[in-house]
Amino acid sequence: MIDTAVRFFQEGGFFMFPIAVVLIIGLIVAIERYVYLSAQKLTNRRDFNRLHQMIAKRDLRGALNYTQESGSAMSTMIGFGLQRLARRQGREEIEYAMEEGLLDVMPRLEKRTQYLATLANIATLLGLLGTIIGLIAAFTAVAAADPAQKASLLSQSISVAMNTTAFGLMSAIPMLLIHSLLQTKTNEIVDSFEMAGIKVLNLLSDGSGNKPGAQPQAQNAAAPAQVATPAGSPA
Repeated sequence: MIDTAVRFFQEGGFFMFPIAVVLIIGLIVAIERYVYLSAQKLTNRRDFNRLHQMIAKRDLRGALNYTQESGSAMSTMIGFGLQRLARRQGREEIEYAMEEGLLDVMPRLEKRTQYLATLANIATLLGLLGTIIGLIAAFTAVAAADPAQKASLLSQSISVAMNTTAFGLMSAIPMLLIHSLLQTKTNEIVDSFEMAGIKVLNLLSDGSGNKPGAQPQAQNAAAPAQVATPAGSPA
């Protein structure tokens, strides 16, 4: 496969170079996104387990402080809900706040992934454009060539021109597959956020009823009322 791609590149024309540049950019984006999403998956799982334990122990002040210090996507989403809980707001308001937190972190998860589909289309179109321009040049050259050499020259020129399309498709297909893989990975992380939000809401409701003005039963449950809302946090 690699030898074939190298041969196509060597036998192709000028358009091989922009296709190669598009392929390199696509590989860089794919590697960066895969590393980022994999790291986020591990970090989010760690932070959720930590926050789940703290909330179960009714250490709500410590949980809120942890969300502010961690900075992970999971901590950000849960932190939005804990800020509403600190203001003695009900379950519905906490749920809306966590949904807002999810919307706040989703652009970070989906960032640059869509570029891969665009780059794949560009590689395909560049391959077709290179082939068309190569065929135009081939027929122009054949028109002025010796009649005995026309058939040989035409077949050779068409072969070189078709290499551009082949190389463009060989660059585009892997990028489309990687785009699908990254999109699936992103959807899995978003689904884990939704599940984590439901678990946190149920845990808060089981612990204090989660009603405005409800008095917590655990020793640390009074902490949310004393937690100052961080500057810049949504109302």
